[in-house]
Amino acid sequence: MATNILDSIDLRKLGELLQQARKKSGMTQANAAKVINAARTTIVAIEKGERRLKPNELIKLARAYGLAVSDFVSSSSVTEPFSVQFRAAYKQSDQEAAKINPIIQRFEELCRKYLELEKIMDAPIPRNYPQEYDVTNMPIEAAAESIAVSERQRLGLGDSPIPMLRDILEQSVGIRVFYLNMPAKYSEIYSYDDQLGGCMAINIGHYEERRRWSMAHGYLHFLAHRRKPVVDFEGQYKRIPESEKLAEAFPKYFLMPTSGLLSRFNDMYRTHGKFTPTNLFTLAHYYGVSIEALVYRLEDMDLLPSGTWDRLRDRGLKVKKVQQELGLEEIDQRSDALPVHYQHLAIEALDQGLITEGRFADLLGVDRLEARRIAEALREHSSGMVEESAYLDLRRA
Repeated sequence: MATNILDSIDLRKLGELLQQARKKSGMTQANAAKVINAARTTIVAIEKGERRLKPNELIKLARAYGLAVSDFVSSSSVTEPFSVQFRAAYKQSDQEAAKINPIIQRFEELCRKYLELEKIMDAPIPRNYPQEYDVTNMPIEAAAESIAVSERQRLGLGDSPIPMLRDILEQSVGIRVFYLNMPAKYSEIYSYDDQLGGCMAINIGHYEERRRWSMAHGYLHFLAHRRKPVVDFEGQYKRIPESEKLAEAFPKYFLMPTSGLLSRFNDMYRTHGKFTPTNLFTLAHYYGVSIEALVYRLEDMDLLPSGTWDRLRDRGLKVKKVQQELGLEEIDQRSDALPVHYQHLAIEALDQGLITEGRFADLLGVDRLEARRIAEALREHSSGMVEESAYLDLRRA
């Protein structure tokens, strides 16, 4: 059972904030008491931190003072800042630090806003976390495939492609996944603490196949090195540590499971009597991975001769051009910067009067005009769901 934020908040601190807001609004304690239909002595007790508020009382007082509930219950986390967590996570020059530190700060800000929304709405993200996998003394490839198979079984994915990996990580596991602007060589940032849980930022500037690969890479860190923060970028290691080798091996097994891939490759080979570049492109699109990643995977499985990718590249293979000629549409994706759950919590909080329009805009990182447009779109989506499904019996549909 979720705990309401007012059950764990510091009453004295809340009382001080309420008193400051009341005085700033020009209201007396007697006026405030009328707002919540209570005696003046009740307001005195609340402002001294001697009496716990009910959620509806806080909503009424916040409105009377011209503020949002979030102004009183914002999460003041006791966990260490991301900047501290990441200080030893990667070696960086001052120039690199100047590029990535603002992104890490933005990432942390969004994670804490997400937590704040959950507390305001009493709707924590469901956590379906496995125990951390112990890979001590296991060979890298065997460990990577073992974890991939276990997670696919745990999440009910079988050996099929994962069409919407971001949704699986957010909704089926409970990881906070944001898409953020980063310099091109950065692919993903991963962090974990007990309060925020697993958090990931993916480079929104990369194509979707690479973003999926980065998410799987970050997911391995969550599964096997949970408390170790990671900033992943090209050229960061002179000598690659074991933890990173495992994270690099995991995506190919998780996104392209051996049994399913072998079966589909053989089906194509039997049908055509050969495995053609068209088959290669179709199969890569089916699994939502890059041509390069699939070729290397098939080489590892001895289904294609070693050096196939090098030969294709040397012949000047134009991947995007071939994809267009074959009519392969872009793979399904959701490239919003913010998770869907985050967006819906924000619009619900706005519609219930728990946050102001200004706070809603701040949570979404847009100006007020854009916030209104987004709010209408979210409301339309939600109302459409309600109107269409209100009278359905899904067991008989």
